[in-house]
Amino acid sequence: MRRGDVTRDDGSWVGLGLDVRERPRPGLCVFSAGSRLLVAQQGRAVLLADVDERLYGVDFWRTDEYRSFVPPLRADVGRALAGSPQRWAHRFARYLGDSADSPLHEGRWLLSPKSPLLHWRHAGTSHAEYWSSMLVEGHPDGYIDWFVHSGSFEVLPLRPVPGPDDSRVKAYRKQARDGTLPPVLLWWVSGLDCHLILDGHARLAAAIAESVEPPLLQLHRTVPRDDRAARIDDAVDSYERELARFAELRTVHGPTVPDGAATAGPQLVRRLHDLDTATRLTWAWPLPGGEEGWRRIAEDVTSGRGVSRGRWARY
Repeated sequence: MRRGDVTRDDGSWVGLGLDVRERPRPGLCVFSAGSRLLVAQQGRAVLLADVDERLYGVDFWRTDEYRSFVPPLRADVGRALAGSPQRWAHRFARYLGDSADSPLHEGRWLLSPKSPLLHWRHAGTSHAEYWSSMLVEGHPDGYIDWFVHSGSFEVLPLRPVPGPDDSRVKAYRKQARDGTLPPVLLWWVSGLDCHLILDGHARLAAAIAESVEPPLLQLHRTVPRDDRAARIDDAVDSYERELARFAELRTVHGPTVPDGAATAGPQLVRRLHDLDTATRLTWAWPLPGGEEGWRRIAEDVTSGRGVSRGRWARY
């Protein structure tokens, strides 16, 4: 895996680009069967989901099978990297790239602290109230409500979030107060239209308990390098067409009509910037057996029988 910093024109850091090769399917994988999804880790069912677009939401069943690929983060590491999301991103990138249990597969990804979750909190709402409202509740089952929180503004833990008196949470609460809390690692999954917590369940609980804003790193797919040339051409063509349209209007209506650069120029800049940051849909692999296979797995999981890996994990 190759990684490189993504910056704006002014040099400010946006995130870390990850170019992944020779990993055709990830260890933490999304499978689809019509409107039904399965998130599995190395053949273990982690999350079953049934998308209901009529009711604008997702019913889910969460198992206890998810295992984080991030090793325990020591307090001295938190102090050393405090206030530097860039250094944290490089550290988490190593864990993502080295582990067979991560969601990375071939393509280009962005690991960034610029999550939309950080820009949604209403004035007058405490951090504790906000993040508590963003967390999807329910174990083992629950509901992701797209109607209430539209636009990917929900966070679904892959295992239950511990309470404020949990020993791990108590240890992290001091770091939350000191400003040395390591980031919570999120993965945006388009089929669920929400963020899954890959690592940092106890750290998020600590931030909520102390009513501080948790540091975040969000992982999502973005535009591959191989597509950049064609997308640049499309952006430039669109810019030139817009200028030509304004030129025709000026010919008809006179110089009072602007030349269009004031609107077309910023649009071109945004489109070119999005080449390194735009969110692309999450890949999902066909689930062997389709919807019937999904139902069999759901029956096994909800009945406590577990899942036979041989039925589908080999695909």
